[in-house]
Formats: sequence, structure tokens, C-alpha cells
Amino acid sequence: MRGLFVTGTDTGVGKSVVSAALLAAMRASGETVRAHKPVLTGLDDEAPQSTWPPDHVLLGAAAGMSPSDVAPLRLGPASSPHLAAQLTGVDVDPSALLDAACAGPSDDVLVVEGVGGLLVPLAEDYLVLDLARELGLPLVIAARPGLGTINHSLLSVRAARAAGLAIAAVVLTPWPRQPSALERSNRDTIARLGEVDVAVLPLLPGSEIAGLARAGAGLAWRRWLER
Repeated sequence: MRGLFVTGTDTGVGKSVVSAALLAAMRASGETVRAHKPVLTGLDDEAPQSTWPPDHVLLGAAAGMSPSDVAPLRLGPASSPHLAAQLTGVDVDPSALLDAACAGPSDDVLVVEGVGGLLVPLAEDYLVLDLARELGLPLVIAARPGLGTINHSLLSVRAARAAGLAIAAVVLTPWPRQPSALERSNRDTIARLGEVDVAVLPLLPGSEIAGLARAGAGLAWRRWLER
């Protein structure tokens, strides 16, 4: 199975945008792609903090899939998946999460977008990290470019490596047209101390697929798939 697992250093750091850019760029290059979100939460949130569409809608548009196929398990509460499941009386079966992720054609390039960071529980005793380890896909870590990202990024790198995961890259986003000295230093420091490739994804004005594809074309996804 070829693919990438996109995680983040936190919630709201750009995982969905990175995932959509990868999917759009892959699809534009002629790859057959499939997007998957193991658990989607927060559908009951009536005050979205972004003008971007919900994750499953964005990923579905980038991959040419229906949103419901991208995220078969959708929960209303805006919380971690294990709590959202408790609040709605849903039993999250880890084996079913793994089966759903692997359900598509084997020749598709699979892009899985995690939930929050690696140590977020999908079920009571089953973390995003556990699903990533069972899938065995190279890991892409989305992170903010600004203050605090060194610690968050390096902690994620260490957790991933301790679990035996191969890290394709850390992607800093949104990367400004004129990065500050702090942002440039953060990029270089994460690369040096983490001994990891650090890529950047620019600020995108919206969810238009052609724009996502152009941005994603600047990421070394072909090389990352080989990790």
C-alpha cells in the first residue's frame, strides 16, 4: 500500500490543508488517490473558526470522492474522538478503524489525515499513533511556522520515531511570502535537531483545487512515498 499519513503537532495546524494539497497535486499528476479521515468530530459546532470547508468535504473535493466516503465515522461533539464517542454513545472499534483505512483499491495512493496529534486517543486505549503504526505509512507532520513550533515539532518527531514510524517530513504552514528571522530559524532548527526534512506550504487564499494542486506540487511527495 502506497500512501502518507498526515498528522500534526496540535489541532488547527494545517493538517487538512497539507492533506488536500498532497491529494490535489497527486491527482493532477495522474495518480489515482484516496483520502481517509478515521474519525471526524465537531460537526455540531455552529461557530466554525475558519472559512474553509469541513475536513471531509475538503479532502473529498481534492480526491474526487464523496465526503461520506472520506470519513465514514462522523461525530458531532467538538472534542477528542474518544470523548465524542462517549458523549454520543458510539463504540469505536480500533480494528474497524484499521479496516476502513485499508478498504480501498490497493493501487490507490492513500492519504490519511489523523485527528489532532499523534497522542490523541481515537478510542479509550487506542491512539492516532497506534493507527499510524499499524498502517505503516510514511509520516508527514504539519506544524505552525511561528513561536513554539520547535518544541511541538521535535516532540512529535521523537514520539513517532520511538514507535518505529518513518518520517517523510515536517511541513511548516502557512509559510509567509517573506518569512521572519524567527520562522527561518525555526525551520532550520527543526531540521538540524530533528534530523528531518522540513518543507513549507504557503498561505493559500482558499480551497480552490487548482490552487491546492499548485501548492502541493512544491512538496516532495514522490520521494516521501518511497520512505
